[in-house]
Amino acid sequence: MRLRNIPGSREVIGESPYVVQEPKRYRGGWSRVFENSHPIHIEVGMGKGQFLMKMARRNPEINYVGIEMYDSVLLRAIQKRESAQEELPNLYFIRMDARELPEVFGPGEVERIYLNFSDPWPKERHAKRRLTSRQFLDRYDQILAPEGEIHFKTDNRPLFEFSLEEVQEAGWQLKGHTFDLHHNLVLCEGNVMTEYEEKFSSQGNPIHKLIAARDREDLNSVKGNP
Repeated sequence: MRLRNIPGSREVIGESPYVVQEPKRYRGGWSRVFENSHPIHIEVGMGKGQFLMKMARRNPEINYVGIEMYDSVLLRAIQKRESAQEELPNLYFIRMDARELPEVFGPGEVERIYLNFSDPWPKERHAKRRLTSRQFLDRYDQILAPEGEIHFKTDNRPLFEFSLEEVQEAGWQLKGHTFDLHHNLVLCEGNVMTEYEEKFSSQGNPIHKLIAARDREDLNSVKGNP
């Protein structure tokens, strides 16, 4: 269970140079934050930051933004970042609710969205809170570049099956999926594991993954292309 009330965490977050304060003022202008026009990839619900730090090290030509709504969890990511031996100028964090994504990023400003081991919200009445729900897919649609993708990983089979249905019901294209990522040579190529992935896979739990993009015909229709 996540600890949500660590004394002083809000103050640390507010003073950290790794956290973008008032992110809405950079909507459509994140190149000002990174001081370059490299592609932007975001992780929604980044946890303690291990995944994004590895990605930032591996891909210096890509800008990464980690989004987390819980103070105590973001605090751990900040501490991990502070203990890193190298600078990572292509990585920043935001404390925010993911429902505000269209207010923080402009149309087409994000090229990839990572959803890793998201809260399953198992009760049916909470389905719209799941980060792969059609409600959230609509929010992603507002910020993704035309060729943008969503990469989703989980060990929760019901959540994954729900996500597969939502992607298709929302009119998105399912570019690939697997119920056992670590035994799929294609989708596992270049895979970077999160803290949860290391834990769950070590326990023998299969990891599920899907890659989704907006339907090309729908995009062409919006653009007026044949």
